[in-house]
Amino acid sequence: MNTKLTERQGKILNGIVKEYIDSAQPVSSQLLEKKYDFNISPATIRIEMQKLTDKDFLFQPHTSAGRIPTDWGYRFFVDNLFEEGFSEEKDILKFEDLIEKEMGDTVKFLQSLTKNLAHFSSNLALGYLLDEDIFWKEGWEEVLREPEFKTAGLISNFADVIERFEKDVEDIKINSGIKVFIGKENPFLKTKEFSIILSRCRFPKKTTTHPPHPPVPQKGDGPRGILAIAGPKRMAYDRNISLMNSLIKLLE
Repeated sequence: MNTKLTERQGKILNGIVKEYIDSAQPVSSQLLEKKYDFNISPATIRIEMQKLTDKDFLFQPHTSAGRIPTDWGYRFFVDNLFEEGFSEEKDILKFEDLIEKEMGDTVKFLQSLTKNLAHFSSNLALGYLLDEDIFWKEGWEEVLREPEFKTAGLISNFADVIERFEKDVEDIKINSGIKVFIGKENPFLKTKEFSIILSRCRFPKKTTTHPPHPPVPQKGDGPRGILAIAGPKRMAYDRNISLMNSLIKLLE
């Protein structure tokens, strides 16, 4: 497979991935022409889209339809995000407040953290305390609103992925940084419909002080854990990875 792309093809592919993530509808050349300034004719856009399809970065669901990204297309998009770097998510300020307020109980902190992560990502958030073998999940209501779950059997498949993730979480081969499993890259079950963003982390540890001074949170050397965001493959990678990246930095 020829996986090399020209700069123009990369821009077109990134545009298609962004549009498909937003709309959940196949992306047409007419839409790209209206919304993006590629400085090329509609006919050239169609030719480049066909080349991307031939290289397995795009898929055409049926004749005359627009294109949707394949696993390769999403992988190109995500790798490009890591190359460009991430800005700090504005919602991270709410997590700072959480760290200050919920320091008394590590389990309660984990529950609140995953609940907020689910809310801001609109996906399922998972948290695991390695030292205490406690697993917490939040966000089923958020993630099941996605149109993908209208397909028969997909909810059951997603539940199977999360169950396997919970069983195998300690075997995850990740030392530092953020790991993104897209579609068939998922190591927990051979399924192509879902993606998981995850990272190892250290939860804050509270140190006691003499009254009347409040407890002081100590970052970076607390209980070991894993945080993850799981959802349909058509998830908002740029926002979710930025959110995870900002949160891990805050915890460290």
